[in-house]
Amino acid sequence: MKVLVTGSTGFVGQRVLEIGAAKGWDCLAQVRKGTVRGEVVKEVMVPFIDSSTDWSHALNGVDCIIHCAARVHQMKESDAEALVAYNEVNTLGTLHLARQAADSGVKRFVFLSSIKVNGEFTDVGDPFSVKVNQPPIDPYGKSKFDAEVGLRIIAEETGLEVVIIRPPLVYGPGVKANFQSMMSWVTKGVPLPLGAINNKRSLVFIDNLVDLIVTTVIHRNAVNRTFLVSDDHDVSTTQLLNAISFATRKSPRLLPIPMSWIQFVAKLVGKPKIAQRICGSLQVDISDTKQELNWMPPISFEEGIKQTVDSFVGSET
Repeated sequence: MKVLVTGSTGFVGQRVLEIGAAKGWDCLAQVRKGTVRGEVVKEVMVPFIDSSTDWSHALNGVDCIIHCAARVHQMKESDAEALVAYNEVNTLGTLHLARQAADSGVKRFVFLSSIKVNGEFTDVGDPFSVKVNQPPIDPYGKSKFDAEVGLRIIAEETGLEVVIIRPPLVYGPGVKANFQSMMSWVTKGVPLPLGAINNKRSLVFIDNLVDLIVTTVIHRNAVNRTFLVSDDHDVSTTQLLNAISFATRKSPRLLPIPMSWIQFVAKLVGKPKIAQRICGSLQVDISDTKQELNWMPPISFEEGIKQTVDSFVGSET
């Protein structure tokens, strides 16, 4: 099987290539500039992805495309600028690739979307399902939602088999951003006012996500379906920090400050979104994913945290 992976140098794309190559797939990695990957994975140069990208040289003989490439959060731009930029890459760029794929005889198109298509938060015990009750308004979520809508139309018109996967926060060895910051705080013993957060959040370890991606590449029940994914083990912010502390063999230094106080202070200083990220819930229901694909996350939450923390600690020494 010949598989083209876009976004091959990204956090998820790199791991998809590693697992795919290990399975014996003929993997083709889309890169923006030359890299050194040895002889296991072939590379194809596609320096930009938008509504005018020519993919013809990359699609010959390809059976499946795993589309991981996306424009993610950029600083210092207005909402209007972000909306145009996200639409150009994440929506129009995706649909342009899918149409060329269909014209070139590609059989299946696996699209890495985002749980932001559903929204930013849930009530505890009321997880997101595949159904989208209200289209997102933030530029990133809207661009992914619009891409999903367009892909379903292309599937109907061309017969291209489309699979959509919406992950929540992805973590694992090499993770950056907020998750890396949390590990840094814990390993340094920084006291945190996060010892009484009783929210619930779904996370997904990178190898669990990639295992689902790989499953959908070949599973007949995945055709023209949308799947949510997680570790199937929701945790509060406090539980997550405790799990990181346990993996580092350090005692957690969490102060039991009430969530209402945190939310009040964040609103007072004009940072309500920070409180939402810390105290808010975001749960996903993966029961349909498990049932339709006979799939379970192969790596436990505890093992995923251990591997992530071990990698972080090793990189710091």
